[in-house]
Parts: sequence; structure tokens; C-alpha cells
Amino acid sequence: MSTKKNKVIFSIITLLVLTFGVYSSLQHYPLRWSQAFFSSNKDLNQFSLNPVLYFFDSFKFRNESYSIEKTKKYAPIINNYLGVNSDSINFERKSIFKDTIKNKPNVVFVMLESVGNASLSYYGNPIKSTPVLDSLMKESISFTNHYVHKATTAGSVFSSITGLPDIDNVKSASRNPMIINQRVLFNQFKDYQKLYLLGGSANWANIRAVFQANINDLKIYEEGSYEEENRADVWGIDDYDLFKEADKIFKKIHDSKKPFVAYLQTATNHMPFTVPEKKESYIPLKEQDIDKKVLEESGFKSVAQLNALRYLDFNINEFLKRAKKSGYYDNTIFVFFGDHQTAMNTVTHFRPTHAQLGLLMHNVPFIIHAPKLVAPKEITKNAHLVDVVPTVMSLIKQDHINYTLGRNVLDSLQKKPFSFICRNIKGEPASGIIKDSLYYYKTVYNKKYQLINLKNNSLKDISKKNKELTKKMDDLLSSFYHSTKYLYFNNKK
Repeated sequence: MSTKKNKVIFSIITLLVLTFGVYSSLQHYPLRWSQAFFSSNKDLNQFSLNPVLYFFDSFKFRNESYSIEKTKKYAPIINNYLGVNSDSINFERKSIFKDTIKNKPNVVFVMLESVGNASLSYYGNPIKSTPVLDSLMKESISFTNHYVHKATTAGSVFSSITGLPDIDNVKSASRNPMIINQRVLFNQFKDYQKLYLLGGSANWANIRAVFQANINDLKIYEEGSYEEENRADVWGIDDYDLFKEADKIFKKIHDSKKPFVAYLQTATNHMPFTVPEKKESYIPLKEQDIDKKVLEESGFKSVAQLNALRYLDFNINEFLKRAKKSGYYDNTIFVFFGDHQTAMNTVTHFRPTHAQLGLLMHNVPFIIHAPKLVAPKEITKNAHLVDVVPTVMSLIKQDHINYTLGRNVLDSLQKKPFSFICRNIKGEPASGIIKDSLYYYKTVYNKKYQLINLKNNSLKDISKKNKELTKKMDDLLSSFYHSTKYLYFNNKK
């Protein structure tokens, strides 16, 4: 073999080795720093980190910190909102229940990918897109004014687990290794088998660390963990198979007489909208099946987008039927919530001012379904994503200590309900609150603000004519924003 040929072979082998060193994984996804967070032991996680990668990931968030002065300033306001009897920084609230439930109900949180209220036929969408969800909402506790904080999947997963809104301006808070360790409520389901299930890899957006670094004895089921796997697209197995595999796991735990709490993350209702040609009673619609004018009025950008939502709706029904057959349905609380509204064309059938302001991306379902355990009710007061877990924990009378910004929205004594959201306004990040029919926002850098009456189609700024009200809305917004910043770095386990 010639010397030149040896050099070529050596160069190729060296390149492959170096390439693998960068990728560092035999799986579909490259190695992420979140994989180092395999333990709730912080020191062990730090030891496992690649110092170079950790430096570059941390460097992105170098400006994401908090102000102790502003946290102290707004402490009385946030404490009043949370029901804490103190004027100093103190977020701790204990919930101890005297009349606990003997036969602890299971809890299944189902994150509905890209599902917002504007796409549901329950709220007047002209296309009958969601007959199953429509029916569930009539049989469940449902919240009409529930909002996610940031209209992204990673942001909503982070917020629902940590109880803190994602207000980071660099992609998502889940990608910030400096704030991953949090005291989360999900970890306080005592004596429960804890599960996180998704069709793909838990490495996406470093979500693995959000779960695994904070929840003791957590079992993650992901692509490669299931008995039957047929990869549908980049998101792994589709929702039908995910729900089917989840049912097998839940039945096994149920048969062992143990309660379980699970976080199940769907994905099929996301581009590229991969749905089967036929799945039992589900058959996707064709272009010729839909009136183009009705499709346009519905807000759906394509029949493929509509079919993906219809497929998710079908799969929810199949999942609940399996749960009944497997025996755990009657003693399980199913919690369905959207992570954000899918990108849609302008809609006029539902909250037109919300649509014009981009708020419909945040207005999503929050449904508590347990016909044998809770009576159906429609709740119109404001709620937001951080409220989901504390509400459910109180509902099942699970003792817990809440260090987060979430509240039990079923508590009639809770005051001043509002929804906190983060979105870009003219290219600049901004935070805002929706309270009753008012929307107040302020940009992060230039501090521009507006107060808008959502019932007024003109969407005029009314802050100058309502200075006292504007001040109250600004104080409430600032208290929530700066408390979040503080807790990112001070709510450590």
C-alpha cells in the first residue's frame, strides 16, 4: 500500500473519530449537556459535564440574572397575590390536608402539542375539528381563559414542570444550565411512581435535565424504550403508538396497586404533520373534502394541518378507551393542556382582538377530566400554565410545599387572578398580563408600555387616561417578572 494511500485512509479515520467526538452519541440526537444531569445530585451532575460545552452554553445566558433590589421592592405585591403573609422575600406556602384521599388517584398530564382554543370547534371553529375534546370539555373542569407564558413547546414544558414562566430571551430557559436545579412540585407526589413519556428523545432543548435533575426516582420512556416502535418522523413514534405504549405501562403499574403520576408529551400535531392513510376509524380528509372558504375561515393553513389535529383528537379518544379497558380510568385524573396555539391564518370566529395582538398563540385548553372524581364546570377566571400542577395537587389532597409562582385556581379564596405572558412586540421581547378584559405589556429593553381594553376593537392605548390603573397593572407585572428572575437562581434544591 502506498504512503499516499495510507495518509488518505489515516485522514479519513481521524476525521470520523473527531466527528464522533463532537457528536458523542450513537443515538439519533447528538450528546447534550442535559444528559450529564442524570441525577438529582448537583455535584455529580457538575462532575459529568464537558467543561468546554458547558462554558459555551452558559456564556449565552451571561446577561440573564436578577435584581435583588427590585425583588425586594415588589415582594409585598407578589406575596399578596400568592397569599403569603409577609412583606419580605418569601415564596413558601404549605398545603397540608386533614382529610386525605385513602385510595390515591393516578394523575396523567397530557401536553397537547400545538393546540390552542382558536382551533377547537368547541369555541366556534367552523370546521368540526375536535369532537372528542369538545365532548371532554363538557364532561370536565375546563378553563376558558388559561394562557401559556411563552408560545413555544420548550417554554411550556419548562414552565409546567418548574412552576416558573419561561422569560429567558435566549431561546428557552430549559437551555440555561445555570437555572436547571429547581424545587418542583412534581417531585412531591409522595409514594407515586413518576413517569415522563414522549415519542422521541428527551434530549431536545435539554428537557431531560428539567425532569431528571429535579424529580427523584423518575422513569423516562422515550424512543428506544417501548415494546413496539415504528418511527413516524423526526419526532419519533406517533401519538397513536405513544398512547398505546403508555397504556401498557400504566396498566402494569395499576395492576401492582401503586399510584402513578405521568407527564405525557404528544408531538404528531406538529410539522411535518405525519398522519397515517388510515388508522382504525381515523381517515384523513382530502383537499376535495373541504370547502376552501370554510378552511380559510377556520384559520387552518392547510388540510394537512387540520388532519394532524383531527388525528390527535382521535388518539385522545382511543387512549381513554384503553384506560377504561385496562381498569385505571375511574381512579385517574387526566389533565389535558396545550403548549401553544399552532400558527394559523387570521381568525374572526374567536376573540378577534386576541388574534390581532398575537395573544391567541397563548390561549390554550386546560382540562381536568375525571368523571368519577370531579364534577364538570366551566371556569372563566384567568389562569396560566404555572397553575396547572398546584391545582391538581390540591384537588387530590396531596400535601406539598409550594416554592413556585403557581396557585390553586380552584380555590375560590384566591384573589386577583391574571395571566402572565411573554412575547415579542415589534422585534423586542416584552412581558405582559391579561386581567379580566385588560391587557398591559411592557418591553424589556426600551420599557415601552401600553394598556389595552380587549373588548374595544380599536385596540387603542388607554394608559394615559388611566394612570392609576396602569400603575397597578405595572406593579403586578413587575412583581411577577422580577420574582421569576429571582427564583431562577434562588429556588435551588
